[in-house]
Formats: sequence, structure tokens, C-alpha cells
Amino acid sequence: MKKRIALSAITVGLLSSVSLQAAGDLSSMFSEGKTSGQIRAFYIDREYQGGSGKDTHRNSMALGGHLKFETADYKGLSVAAALYTTNDIAGAIGYGNGVEQDPSLLGTGKESYSILGEAYVNYDMSSLGTKTTAKLGYQRYDTPMMGSDDARMLPNTFEAYKFTNKDIDGINFQLAQVNSIAYGTFSNIYGGGILGATSGYPAGGNAGTGKYHNLGQATVGENTNGVTNFLVSFKNKNFNAKLSNDYAWDLYNTIYAEAGAKWNCLLTDAVKPFFSVQAIKQNSVGDELMKNVAIDNQTTSNPVTKVNGSGEIDSLYYAAKLGAKYAGLTAYVAYSETSANNASDVLSGNAYKNAIVSQFGGMPAYTQGMVTRHQFLAGTKTTKVAASYNFKDMGANVSATAYYASFDMDENSGYGVARTATEPGFDIKYYPQAVKNLQLRLRGNFPRNFAETTASNDTGWNEYRFIANYNF
Repeated sequence: MKKRIALSAITVGLLSSVSLQAAGDLSSMFSEGKTSGQIRAFYIDREYQGGSGKDTHRNSMALGGHLKFETADYKGLSVAAALYTTNDIAGAIGYGNGVEQDPSLLGTGKESYSILGEAYVNYDMSSLGTKTTAKLGYQRYDTPMMGSDDARMLPNTFEAYKFTNKDIDGINFQLAQVNSIAYGTFSNIYGGGILGATSGYPAGGNAGTGKYHNLGQATVGENTNGVTNFLVSFKNKNFNAKLSNDYAWDLYNTIYAEAGAKWNCLLTDAVKPFFSVQAIKQNSVGDELMKNVAIDNQTTSNPVTKVNGSGEIDSLYYAAKLGAKYAGLTAYVAYSETSANNASDVLSGNAYKNAIVSQFGGMPAYTQGMVTRHQFLAGTKTTKVAASYNFKDMGANVSATAYYASFDMDENSGYGVARTATEPGFDIKYYPQAVKNLQLRLRGNFPRNFAETTASNDTGWNEYRFIANYNF
């Protein structure tokens, strides 16, 4: 509450300084402001194919989106606010007869909810001779290891204080302090443990949707000083690079590095190859509060469940991606590895030691599936192939992607079973000419060996999603 009061005070103070200079300009800030938003309808259907829940069939339908108002700027100053909402329309489906309600489109307890997802002050300092921008308050915030992860109805949003600078051509600097997070509806999929912690969501259980939580409280049950980020990126016609450091106070420090290049094929300019690499180095810091998190879904040959880890994290992930573009076709192959645990790490309750922990929606991996995100589990070697085609040159405003990912997991990953999980899937986007700004999207994923804890327990499903997005 104190932070919200402070944010309001900052906003009022800045607006007051404007009104002292020119009351008429303050009025025009609002009269010349703009409204934007998105209406989203989402249907999801998942039918399990194996494991203890093999007879489970669940689906859900929701309608919602967001409405945003942003003022015009006065000498670089503007303010904005956006309301996000998701609403159950289960009556259109009907549950029962062996069909359960999918939790990923709604809030805690499968309830409809609304939230003030954005409420920020933006200040562009160009008039002061610098290409520096400050964005202060509740906002969508995306860096490699923290993100909105807009995979279901509502995204994650954050309380963040972000400064960016572009004074040097081609180079972007960012300094940010992030204090709290409001998890989106996708967070309801994860119930904590190492699977959630390596997939973008809390290790300590579902923090709940519909309100903002201190980052430490949301993830390990104790208040922390949030995450301090420094990021620098460079981009020109044929080369790009990025270096980002997230210091999650009393949790872990995460360094993300990436570089990529593209060029014309020596045989023909029509083919444009590209290559990129990425690496993540993570180490525990401060009070190492991950030691307070139970590894709920850990199973070993000598079962150790609901135990606390040592808190130490010392992990490394690296990946490479090679591909090419030709006309409307883009294809690539990617490979990644995450450092491996020893058996003693797992038995002592620290399967997190060599895992990449990502609890704030960040998921930058080249090798992630649509749903399967096992590439960050310790000792995992992942391969992914994907191809997409844009049919626009054929007169159809359609793009289609197909992929296949294979996750070769070590027995010391935290599950106690060496296995290979797989996920094929597709993603089709269609933009009807008859309705401007409308996107119709059909997605499917078909994981196998997803989360079993014994060699014979093959958990998988067939999932289809239909999404309609209307932007205005």
C-alpha cells in the first residue's frame, strides 16, 4: 500500500508541475489522448493421453482483453492506464460428463476477474537533449528473464521503474527496478515446485492472480527488494547482441547473453541464413531464499519429497540456433544444454542447484515448446526444429508454423527418472481482409512423457486452442 501511495504522489507531483506552467496544456493532454485495446476470445481443449490422469478431458472458454487510455504528452510527459479483464463463458460449453474446466483462462479458483494492469507515468527527455525515457509504475515489462508471457487470456504485469537511453546509434541501455508482479492467467497451470520454477512461475506455489505481490513473497514466501536489471543491446543490419543482468535480491543473480548474425547466401541472395547463440549463468546471492522452497514434485530412487534445498544455485545454460529464410519460408534447428546435478544434490533436496530458475514469466530459450519448458531443468539436452511459412505472396494473409522439440532429461533433474519428453505442435494465424485488425489463431501441442515420475508413467495430452484477437 505504501508503494502505491508513493506512486500516486509521484504522478500528482509531475502533473502539478505541468499545470503550474500551462493549465491549458494540461487539459489538452487528456483531450488529445488516445484510447486503444484488445478484445480477446479464447477457447482451449486438452485431452490427456497417459499417466494417472489419462482419462481427464478439460476445456474452457473466456472473453476479455484490455482497454487503455494514454494522454498526449506535454514536453515529454504523459500518463496511461489500462484495465485488463477475463470473464468465464462456461455456459457456452457446459461441464460434466467427464469434462473438467481448464484453469488457464481465468483467475484464482477459476473465477472471472479484472485488474488495473497498467498505470504509469512516462517521461521522454528529448527536449533536454538526451534520448532517455523514464517509465514509472504498473506496466507490461519484458526482458529475457522477466516477461508478460501472454500465452492465455491475461499477461503478467509488473510494478517497475524503468529508464532507457538511446543516445548512441544502434545501442540501447536500460536500468530498471522491479518490485512486484501480478501473475496472468497462465500461472494457474503451475502449482509450484521445480517444474513451475523453471517454466516462468513461482517455485513456492501459485501466488494467485488479480493482485500485485512483492517478487520475493510471490516466489518464496518472503519479502525481498525485488529485481534490479541492467541491459544493453546493439543492433544493425546484419548483427545483434544483448547482455542483461537481473539481480534478484536474496535469491539469485542471472546473466543473459545473446548474439546473432544474418547474411546473404554465397550461391544466391534469395537465401538468407542466420545464426545465433545464447547463454544464461545463474548464481544464488544474499540470503539464498530458495532454500525455503519445498521441491514438491521431486522423486528419486530413495524418494525425497517436500524437502528444503540448500539454497545454492550455480547453473549454466547455453544454446545455438541455425536457420535460413527463403521467400515466405523460415526454418531453423536449435540445440541447448543445461548443467547437470550430482545425485547428492538431489538427495539433499537441491535439484535447483544446476537448473535455471525463472519465476517471473521470462522464457527466452530457443528450444522451448509451446507448453513443454523442460530445457531449464538440470542436465537437460534439448533439440528443436521449426519451420514457418507466410502465404501473403500467394494472396492469403495467413502464416503457419510447425515444430518438434525433444528434451533428453537426466535422472538427477529432480524427477528421479531419465527420460525423453517430446512436443510437436503448430500455430496458424489468419487476418481476414473483411475485418481490419482481427486476428484468428489456431494452435495445437501434443506433448508426451511430460511429467512422469516412473519409467512407465507416460503423461501426455492433445491440446487445441482457438483465439480471436481484435485490436483497436
